Amino acid sequence: MTTQTFEALAKSRFSARDFLNKPVDSKILETILQTAAQSPSWSNTRGYMLAIAQGERKQQLIDAYTQKCKAMFRTKDATLSEEERIIAQKISQPDGDFPVMAPYPQSLKERSARLGLALYKHLNIDRKDFPARNAHTLRNFQAFGAPVMGFVLVRRDFLPFAAMDAGIMLQTLLLAAKEQGVDSCPLGVLATWRSPLDEVFDIPPEYALITGFALGYASEAHVNAFRAEHPPIELAQEK
Repeated sequence: MTTQTFEALAKSRFSARDFLNKPVDSKILETILQTAAQSPSWSNTRGYMLAIAQGERKQQLIDAYTQKCKAMFRTKDATLSEEERIIAQKISQPDGDFPVMAPYPQSLKERSARLGLALYKHLNIDRKDFPARNAHTLRNFQAFGAPVMGFVLVRRDFLPFAAMDAGIMLQTLLLAAKEQGVDSCPLGVLATWRSPLDEVFDIPPEYALITGFALGYASEAHVNAFRAEHPPIELAQEK
């Protein structure tokens, strides 16, 4: 592979936010996973695992995430009775392994805010149009209709190195998918709740859910024309 070829591959990958109802062939998925296994890791420890859901198992996960996400929206509904609000809060209470909803450091928060504003502008969603914003948020938890829903888990007792290795592996996986003509979208929001995953997979307790992702074939929907900015890597200044 030439430098130009790899650069083109890396630049061609984007976060797809609407997928066709088209399955990923099992051989293609196997090739993607085999390529991802070539990623380097800390002393070759590879302290991570994947959970891959398709078909009925994926639908079971989507149903569970949808219920929790809609309950989260209901907690902000001023028309609810106190009893209804308590029920919604109980259903939507985050039970993830990491605090996904934790505040960002200010400088990182600004980057995230710019992305959100740019995406909503692209979709013509007003900041105060909460029904439209909620609908888009819900699509995240439904993996944007992708046929493959993935989850990345890391060893709790080998952080931060297991998380670093998982990130390297996931990037390799996403690029391997693109090489096979398969689109993708990282889905950190899936780590908000752990319980849906435990309902359909036997996950060892020493593994923590750190992120999810979607694989499939991007549709021609307007949202898939959106591209996030990719600023230069910040370099430390010499003394």
